[in-house]
Amino acid sequence: MNQVLNKQTKFIDLGLIDYQEAWDYQTELFDKTVALKIENRKKESAEQTLTPNYLIFCSHPHVYTLGKSGDQANLLLDDKGLAEKHASFYKINRGGDITYHGPGQIVGYPILDLDNFFTDIHKYLRFLEEAVILTLADYNIAAGRIDGLTGVWIDIDNPIKARKICALGVKSSRWVTMHGFAFNVLTDLNYFQNIIPCGIDDKAVTSLEFELGEKPNLQEVQGKLKQHLVDLFEFDLQES
Repeated sequence: MNQVLNKQTKFIDLGLIDYQEAWDYQTELFDKTVALKIENRKKESAEQTLTPNYLIFCSHPHVYTLGKSGDQANLLLDDKGLAEKHASFYKINRGGDITYHGPGQIVGYPILDLDNFFTDIHKYLRFLEEAVILTLADYNIAAGRIDGLTGVWIDIDNPIKARKICALGVKSSRWVTMHGFAFNVLTDLNYFQNIIPCGIDDKAVTSLEFELGEKPNLQEVQGKLKQHLVDLFEFDLQES
């Protein structure tokens, strides 16, 4: 039975939103899409309902999140320390280790049915990385990947200077994705000093502001990033 393909993708900008609230919202969309796929399998192709796709952008108040394969020892704060930093902490169901989210990041949560695009999770991760790499190139910043590590990095050929500018961590079930990426644009990098980011203790973290030496326009960066995602995935983007 062939799935009916749908590249229509609804873009949703949630702005600054509590992490738990955004997680609940993601989960609702994710669960509904998975349930629809299960129901579609019981139908003939002509009777199937198109599965939706969503691209969510947002940012969060200070929060640390630990993936299911992570080590809580990589969080260097106790409850008192978290309170002093006005930060929260969540163990979540994505892959990867610990990371930080905060104001000035572009956090992207694509909730896609990859059956509408391609069923290759590695290609999916590379496309997310590529969108950030292309966005950085728009600002004349060379970035790339480091073998064995996810995310987007600066100075990839220099192990001492290499620094991460975008972290990735995703979950998928029945080729439906959730969670995604965190791109440091105007991020307060001091908050990364309270963790071993992604469990990597010999690499620094950076931001677009730090690399440029000046504050970029966050909305402009978001627009460029969104367009690169559209071009790579060939989204038929629907603005909410």
